[in-house]
Amino acid sequence: MEKIRLQKVISESGFCSRRKAEELIQKGRVKVNGRDIEIGVKVDKVKDLISIDGENIIIPKKQNYRYIILYKPRGYITTMKDENNRNRKCVADLIADVKERIYPVGRLDVNSEGLLLFTNDGDFANDIMHPRKHITKTYRVTVRPDITDKQAADLAEGVEIDGYKTLPAEIRVLTKERNRVVIDIIIREGKNRQIRRMCEAVGLEVARLKRTSVGPLRLGILKPGTYRDLKPDELRAIRTAISK
Repeated sequence: MEKIRLQKVISESGFCSRRKAEELIQKGRVKVNGRDIEIGVKVDKVKDLISIDGENIIIPKKQNYRYIILYKPRGYITTMKDENNRNRKCVADLIADVKERIYPVGRLDVNSEGLLLFTNDGDFANDIMHPRKHITKTYRVTVRPDITDKQAADLAEGVEIDGYKTLPAEIRVLTKERNRVVIDIIIREGKNRQIRRMCEAVGLEVARLKRTSVGPLRLGILKPGTYRDLKPDELRAIRTAISK
């Protein structure tokens, strides 16, 4: 059998996404046949024994893929377990009844809420997160105390974060009240805590942050802490967005 890259094999197992697998390999947490390996190694997914933190991973002969959309509430960390052993609430608790071994696609920080995708399809997850695909993400953001035309223009043009200038964004002011403004921010990338850091860069305080869409996928009427499988037409729509 032709050998393939280790991170792809790990993602096919449903253990985690390909990007997370690369991170685990770089941290030395992955072994092949009991030996330490480096990023870029190729393996035989039938003959080679792969373990992560001492746990052997199982590569199913035929993968049954799941694609789930979850409304992540505030207060939950986007991980399948609290690696720091601080007994924090994890999104895994919200999908505990899902039989397949799925994992989150990207993340939302603990104080953010909204749309979070889960899957065991490594290629799908990698495409959603890959910066070259430019999949749009929409966030409804409540900021304080107000937003000026210049601040909105700066956000739309792109702001500098740690030496990196963000890509142009779309800014929509939805409502204005005293010391409180609700805006939609649409971006085509996904840096760590990007929306919060963009707002901080122009002097805005984020009071609430909710992701409402990823590409053509919408949060809709889902309630916090609940999930559902993607519908066939939604899956076709997101695959179309990925292929553009």
